[in-house]
Amino acid sequence: MNVTVIGTGYVGLTTGVSLAFIGHSVTCVDIDERKIENLLAGVMPIHEHGLESLFEAVRPRLHFTVSYAEAVRNAEVVILAIGTPAREDGSPNLSYLHEAVDQVLGSLAGKLTPTLLVNKSTVPVGTGDRLAEKVAARGLSARVSVASNPEFLRQGRALSDTLYPERIVVGGKPEGWRTLRELYLPLLEQKFEEPFDLPRPRGLAPVKFITVTLRSAELGKYAANAYLAMKISFINEMANLCDRVGADVIDIAGIIGTDTRIGGAFLQAGIGYGGSCFPKDTRALHYIADANGYDFKLLSAVIEVNRSQKFTLIDKLRSELIDFRGRKIAVLGLTFKPGTDDLRETPSLPIVEALLAEGAVVAVHDPVALDKARSLLPASVQASSDLEETLQDAEAALLVTEWPIYLALDGHRLRELMKRPLFIDGRNALPPERRIHLDYRGIGTGAAEAALIT
Repeated sequence: MNVTVIGTGYVGLTTGVSLAFIGHSVTCVDIDERKIENLLAGVMPIHEHGLESLFEAVRPRLHFTVSYAEAVRNAEVVILAIGTPAREDGSPNLSYLHEAVDQVLGSLAGKLTPTLLVNKSTVPVGTGDRLAEKVAARGLSARVSVASNPEFLRQGRALSDTLYPERIVVGGKPEGWRTLRELYLPLLEQKFEEPFDLPRPRGLAPVKFITVTLRSAELGKYAANAYLAMKISFINEMANLCDRVGADVIDIAGIIGTDTRIGGAFLQAGIGYGGSCFPKDTRALHYIADANGYDFKLLSAVIEVNRSQKFTLIDKLRSELIDFRGRKIAVLGLTFKPGTDDLRETPSLPIVEALLAEGAVVAVHDPVALDKARSLLPASVQASSDLEETLQDAEAALLVTEWPIYLALDGHRLRELMKRPLFIDGRNALPPERRIHLDYRGIGTGAAEAALIT
């Protein structure tokens, strides 16, 4: 099929590359001329596992342009992958999406063959209906139909999640469902040769193809992210309680995670969620509920728990050092999770600001996002690509992002480098054998720390 993807951000680029890999001819369009020039030169705008190699493999079927007219001329399917950033009140800013739709519809005006306009952006309930009204207002309803196809991608694993999905959700009318089933048939049947560095997961279950209304598809995306955010906030609340009663949250997560009604995913206690999806989508869903006269009490608590959880690291550090003034503190990891260079809503930046506010000398390290982070960090922060330099003479190290380079740190070497080998693990990720020789503190692991000391 001939497919056009509007937007070459995280979702748009990984979607375009994946669709080209399973055999479609894909044209990606973006108004950012520099980004398109870089993509034509093979320069990736994001860090994502397997992206560069897969991109090179599909170059003959992948095209880039800044021209909407060129992009949609032969398209059977036009996929909208436009950012919907949050406003101050939590509501999604849909102006970029509507501008893109207007450009697409203007370019489709003289096209006689049918086109399916597919919204993959995360949008409030009813947006698909508004897009259909725009189509009707231009007299295009006979040739252009609207569908919703929310994405469920994890950053750092976006290509794998696209190629090996658990489910594909499509909202709209039966003719749209049929077109999208044809588009995704290679994924549904898993009849494609797996990429070398993106192997097919063992025991992959049959992919579910879920057909619903536009509104159910739109709300379903928010519901999925809000539920996962709730699990994270719940286990973090349990971790905070564990620290007060002498239990170990890792044991607690194991107990409840083995219950098939609950499951073990997203029960890793730490300093909370970040990134481009969970913070934005939980606030947007809360706004949608408010706008429709419903007080979503549970979601309010999820958001508040996550807002405060990042500062648990500061509280633990304060209980050890009392006064931060003039003390060097190493912050390990700046991205909100490993496997990505995304700094949106990352806990690291508020943590750095809090340390500076109390007079600490802050040194930071990240294996992929250091250059991107420099413009976001205060000038007084010591940002180094040398991990040992970051740790040298530090009186504490705070693990914010569980990059493999940090999980391989040797406790004996840290004791040599640091003024005090105080290691506060914001992800409970450092392997037990690496904690020897360290003053180790986790999140909700007080009982385990006491056993280690004993």
